[in-house]
Amino acid sequence: MIDKEIKQKVIEDYKTHGADTGSPEVQVAILTFRIRELTDHMRAHKKDFHSRRGLLMMVGRRRKLLQYLKDRDFNRYQSLIQKLGLRH
Repeated sequence: MIDKEIKQKVIEDYKTHGADTGSPEVQVAILTFRIRELTDHMRAHKKDFHSRRGLLMMVGRRRKLLQYLKDRDFNRYQSLIQKLGLRH
């Protein structure tokens, strides 16, 4: 679960215009933050299979959003990938 303040900060960092909360960039950034938190949890609790399923679902959702962004606007996709530090 993301704290409200942290989520607002992520939205502020990745929004594309003033009232943006749902663009692919914002959604991918929030999912990335949640994936990183859950990955740390999984390192400590290796047998938590319910959380593992949730993690895999989030990774799949992020992958689909990134593919959508890549198909629509490759420049936005590349800048987002660099900003988030994904796909080294």
